[in-house]
Amino acid sequence: MAFFASFIQTAVKFVFMAAVAGCGLFFGKKLRDRKDEKTAAETPAQNEK
Repeated sequence: MAFFASFIQTAVKFVFMAAVAGCGLFFGKKLRDRKDEKTAAETPAQNEK
């Protein structure tokens, strides 16, 4: 029984860490896209090359 309790505890930790990593990837991509759009709007002459 202790094995299953330990396994479930580890599985919950894994799911939690995977969710945190997924959120980090999602929000990091959103922030990077926003920065790229802002940079493109400020320097239109460099984008024409």
